[in-house]
Amino acid sequence: MSAAAAPWRPEAAVLAAGSGALAAVMHFAGALKSVPGLAALPFDLTALAFAALLPSLVVLLLVRRWWLGRGLALPLAAAPGLVLWLVLAGAWSVSDDVLAEKLPALVLLAPPMLLAGLLVGADTPALRRFCTATVVIGVVVGGGIAWGVAAGQVVLGGNAADTELVRVQYQLAGLAIACAAGLAALRVAEARGLARLGWLGLTAVLSAAVLVPGGRLALLAAGLAVAGAPALFWVLRGRWLAALGWVGAMLTAGLFGLGLLLASPRGAAGLRTLERVFGEPSTATPARVLLWGEALRWGGEAAPLGLGTGGFPQAAGFGERRGMYPHNHALEALAEGGLPGLALWLAAFGGGVLLALRQARRVAPGRAARVAALTLPVALTVMVSTDLGNRMAWFALGLLLSLAVEAEARHV
Repeated sequence: MSAAAAPWRPEAAVLAAGSGALAAVMHFAGALKSVPGLAALPFDLTALAFAALLPSLVVLLLVRRWWLGRGLALPLAAAPGLVLWLVLAGAWSVSDDVLAEKLPALVLLAPPMLLAGLLVGADTPALRRFCTATVVIGVVVGGGIAWGVAAGQVVLGGNAADTELVRVQYQLAGLAIACAAGLAALRVAEARGLARLGWLGLTAVLSAAVLVPGGRLALLAAGLAVAGAPALFWVLRGRWLAALGWVGAMLTAGLFGLGLLLASPRGAAGLRTLERVFGEPSTATPARVLLWGEALRWGGEAAPLGLGTGGFPQAAGFGERRGMYPHNHALEALAEGGLPGLALWLAAFGGGVLLALRQARRVAPGRAARVAALTLPVALTVMVSTDLGNRMAWFALGLLLSLAVEAEARHV
């Protein structure tokens, strides 16, 4: 058969090219469900993106040569070790319902999400597509929610029938917008000429959009990503004054913008974030502080093995309510996994942070800064909001570890 008549066969690299974009859709699928049009889809967007991503990652794994750096072994071994220990700790948990919800998320999602973050973060084209898709998702989510608020088609602030689902959904939306804002801010540092003004305008729009979903955490996460990612980029290039100037300018711009909104009742109307930050009583003890105190207390009383996976809500008197977890990964690992759980969490997540800090000077500044923009908001969420079963935390850990991995194209 002649070459002209040969059947067309897709290149393996082409099949792997969608890994970055598919990973972004999977990572922020919960946020995309906040968009009025996408919320009514007849299928689960997360499951669809996950099913499409796995074969693409397998092809990506095969079409690249992978080089593993030093220091990767400990956190990479501790992460599945933590999952296995939490499975074992379920044997002495007093919970039935929370345990049944939590263990499948840990066993089925944590390992593939860790691997996905590792592969996507290590491959330059995949990471670039992931970041591009994240910015697009941030714009779509921010614009969709803003339109929904104006049209009265979304419910904010927990007034729907399932208040916990609404709260989590809009936390995810704020997190997606915060990551997109951090990446847009990084492009301000990298761009030149009029392109820099365009990215600066997009950063401002996304920073304003993060006020709509109603999360104080999202506001802090956006500020951390917008100020931190470009500052890290400049520090890694030896431009300390530019980094300090950027952080100061972003702090000033943020305070000035909030001041303008607060001075204009019409401008602040409907922005649930401002209502929660400035309008709620400051004398009441925050719920998170109470949960942290209970987690510390039970971590000590149930030492050395802990309460068992999913056992904290019942022990603290909340019953079978998964949403009443300690809202801090380290405290959750201590309370439910005991001292072994805390040690494994520190080796996995703490070790991942230390490895990323060490590797940041050994990789391209843009790559390290992109990983920072994507992981800083999630890191803040890990310490004050989500639980160990959240797939975004494990994907972010994979991104951190990816800084110690290099991928090269295979030429056959």
